[in-house]
Amino acid sequence: MTKIELEEITPDTGKSFRFKTSCFKKNFYWHFHPEYEIVYVEGGSGTRHVGQHLSTYEDNDLIFIGPDVPHLNFDYGLGHEINQIVVQLREDFLGARFLEAPELAAVKELFRQARYGLCFSGETKRLVAEKLKKMAGMEHFAQLLSLLEIFQLMATSKDVVRLNNEVNSYNRQQKDRDKDRMAVIYDYVDTHYHLKPDVNHIAAQVHMTTAAFCRYFKKQTGLTFTDFVNHCRINQARNLLLQDKTVGEACFSTGFDQLSYFNKVFRKLNGENPTAFKKRYLVK
Repeated sequence: MTKIELEEITPDTGKSFRFKTSCFKKNFYWHFHPEYEIVYVEGGSGTRHVGQHLSTYEDNDLIFIGPDVPHLNFDYGLGHEINQIVVQLREDFLGARFLEAPELAAVKELFRQARYGLCFSGETKRLVAEKLKKMAGMEHFAQLLSLLEIFQLMATSKDVVRLNNEVNSYNRQQKDRDKDRMAVIYDYVDTHYHLKPDVNHIAAQVHMTTAAFCRYFKKQTGLTFTDFVNHCRINQARNLLLQDKTVGEACFSTGFDQLSYFNKVFRKLNGENPTAFKKRYLVK
């Protein structure tokens, strides 16, 4: 049985936080950690699964995640390395009363909101990405100052969406059980998306009746199991299209039997047909 992993994070030597740019994980990695985390990814088309929120991103993504929020690695399903920058830190990384400073009132609220998972877009994403990229070549103190500027940019941004409507308040044992179940489900779909994933089979794998599983899964992701499988298939298809595969290759390689149905699902999830998507990215 696949288990959710507790990622153990140690700050970089001589620093109060961890900054890394080599983050690629080829396989599924459903995990959580007590640290806050900024994630910026650039390149490809990926899955954004944070807590109970499930969606996709195109080209780049900027996320701020609070402690103990389960999430999927953002390069999941890509099969190739993309540019990533990850910053991980404890809430008290600058001392127990760090966020009590009056100048940091907006940042304190940002940290509170991060427990829902935050996604940034527009000018905020551009500016933060620029600062994160520059941090790689900075000395430690300059990195710290830049990080504080990033927090202030995020804290005062209007280009932000809260990914989850609520913070899970149930006990840790139940929370861990839900995380483990989702790990098993993702692992199964990741292996079988191009075949015909069987809802009865996966329900049995997590020790639930099919009816109970369907109710549970809809509550956890907001999707039916069939919609979730199609979501995973289309995300894989988008990456194949970005690798210059034909529409037919993308369709049949991801488990669809008919081009017409593939086009219908693709348009529903992306707002355009596969040909238009491919032209928008590959035709200059």
